[in-house]
Formats: sequence, structure tokens, C-alpha cells
Amino acid sequence: MFRTLARIALATCLGSLPAAAEAPPTLEIVWPVEGMEIPLGTDMERAIGVVVRSNFTLRPAGQCGADPRCGHIHMKIDPDGNTCNIPGRPYNSMNSDFGGDQIAARFGHCPVATGPHVIGILLANDHHRPVLVDGRPVTAVIRVTTR
Repeated sequence: MFRTLARIALATCLGSLPAAAEAPPTLEIVWPVEGMEIPLGTDMERAIGVVVRSNFTLRPAGQCGADPRCGHIHMKIDPDGNTCNIPGRPYNSMNSDFGGDQIAARFGHCPVATGPHVIGILLANDHHRPVLVDGRPVTAVIRVTTR
């Protein structure tokens, strides 16, 4: 009887402890790596695959339901400007159609596809809005050279 009461008391105490705080959202580019020289794709868009990692669930837009830690990636090549964006779009690529940890970098939209470039990615929620930590968007940036 004492053990049963002790277990109930312990369970009651543990249940009343505050939940551990969730880790803030993270985002990183796993491949290519910083400074890498990359051959461009042979398709019209001269695309290469970029692999990302996040502690968010990456799903197609509109598929997150009530999960507040779910979203997708928006990408810009040479993000300080708009020269590599898809015409009429504020980005070069998104993975909002398929979700997951891969996204296409379409260098064929750049005025010059080969040479030094910056790949920038942004974590967006299910409604295409940037995910913020301390008021700043969650992003990752690497520099590569394409050939």
C-alpha cells in the first residue's frame, strides 16, 4: 500500500512540473557545404539539389494542420538581390509542393549561372510566413561556386 501511495504521489508531483521548453526552430544547409565547387545540372534550369535539416517538420504547404512546428523552405540564390528569382516570384525555389529535406536551386534563372553564388534558405510556416526567433527569421546561408 505504501508503494502504491508513493507512486501516486510521485506521479502527481511529476505531472505538475512545467514541461521542458521546446528548442527554438533551427535550419541548416547540409549539402552542398560552405565553399564547395558544384557542377550545375544539365537541365534548362541548371538546377542542383540542396539538402536541409531542421527541427521543424517539413511538409507541403497546407499540410501541417494544427502542428505549430511544421512548415517548408523558401530559397533565394544571391539573396541580397532578386536577380536569380523565378520571374514574377520573390524567391528562386520553395519545397512547399512536396515538403521534405530537399529543395532545387535553379541557377538557370541567374544572369550568370556559373561562378560564386550565395544560397540562402528561410524557414516558413504553413502559411508562407517566416518563422521568427527573437523577432528574426530562421535562415541559413552558404557560399558556393558553380561551374
